[in-house]
Amino acid sequence: MRDLTRVILAAALAFGGSAMAQQTGAHQTETWTTRTSDPKALGWMQGFPPPADKVIRFTDPDYFSFPKLRWTVCHFRELMPTVGVARGPDAVRPQPESLDPGIDTVEFTPLGGGKAMTWSEAFDANFTDGVIVLHHGRIVYERYGGCLDRTGLHGAMSVTKSLTGLLGEMLVAEGRLDETALVGDLIPELKQSAFGDATVRQVMDMTTALDFSEDYADPNAEVWVYAQAGSPLPKPAAYQGPRSYFEFLQTVRKNGRHGETFGYKTVNSDTLGWLIARATGRTVADLLSERIWNKIGVQREAFYTVDSIGTPFAGGGFNATLRDLARFGQLMLDNGRLDGQQIVQQSAIASIRRGGSRAAFERAGFDLPGWSYRGMWWISHDDHDAYAARGVHGQTLWIDPRAGMVIARFASNPTAANAANDPTSLPAYRAVAEYLMAQDIGVSAVSP
Repeated sequence: MRDLTRVILAAALAFGGSAMAQQTGAHQTETWTTRTSDPKALGWMQGFPPPADKVIRFTDPDYFSFPKLRWTVCHFRELMPTVGVARGPDAVRPQPESLDPGIDTVEFTPLGGGKAMTWSEAFDANFTDGVIVLHHGRIVYERYGGCLDRTGLHGAMSVTKSLTGLLGEMLVAEGRLDETALVGDLIPELKQSAFGDATVRQVMDMTTALDFSEDYADPNAEVWVYAQAGSPLPKPAAYQGPRSYFEFLQTVRKNGRHGETFGYKTVNSDTLGWLIARATGRTVADLLSERIWNKIGVQREAFYTVDSIGTPFAGGGFNATLRDLARFGQLMLDNGRLDGQQIVQQSAIASIRRGGSRAAFERAGFDLPGWSYRGMWWISHDDHDAYAARGVHGQTLWIDPRAGMVIARFASNPTAANAANDPTSLPAYRAVAEYLMAQDIGVSAVSP
């Protein structure tokens, strides 16, 4: 039964939230390297059929554990039910390129000190599967490894939350979703739950007070029940609990007062997904396709993983190509405008960039001093006004308005927690931004 529970947990949550911060074995970072854990080198799922000891199945209790993780992150669609995010009939929008090999040699000092590292060295240090840098809309850097290539799809993990948050901000900007309304008034099924007397904004900014633990080490944590509810796998014969995300959300209980403290809990994203669906009559997958994905010239259809009744996992189930994630990031950098069309309301993006309560964020104890969280985006409040979508194992969409830069990264870091790669990521993003800004200065200096 314990093995089955582990499978269900991995199936539902491993690639979405912070609950799995320890599952994939942080201790293995000292024994595995990017090269030795490369899925091609290890032979995962190669051959017709693959050798028995190289097969990865959805029902394997370790299918999302390292090093299998390095194959799985590119192959969720083969392993579990999904729903597509249609790209529409229009041609792929070209992305101009002006590759700058000098980026590889950009140096930075990791947070906490230590030996200087180059951007190129950070690629392997973070078990990166792909990273792309846009500067003023042009691709200036692109590199792939692990299971990924230019056309491949990769799990975005909790970057998904920021997509859900943006859709929510768009509906607020349109007046279709009242950020001051109580969730229980909009979704009567949630009136008796912890969400019932929370406002829409408190859900969007994750300042809800929930009796909900995502501590994987605790076998009694509510995350286990959440995982069982969201899993598309058949339930055990004696199972009497909730059988979908919708059913589970109705069982969440309150602990404290809403609005006081930031609490990063994936159930908020699924609640917002439900609010979006009620407000529009569309799932987050359909609405994302309709409002954004089929308007920005993406390369491929994206997809979400779903529960047993086909509900998209609004907290972590999104998968896309790296170039398409970068296209979305450029749309955010350009304040929602593309080719003269306002695809996302500028006010929705301005709301995100404004940030949330820094005091509420500080109370949560994250090692990100001065940051805040709003609309399910992470706001740095630095002098570049940088903000980000972040997901476990190293997924990132980093937007630096002052530098005119977007960085999109997919990765399969053995350690799920962002704290594992922030020391070699956050200063690296800033160093590249400053390098690119210096190039702008050099160009303007020689212009007539």
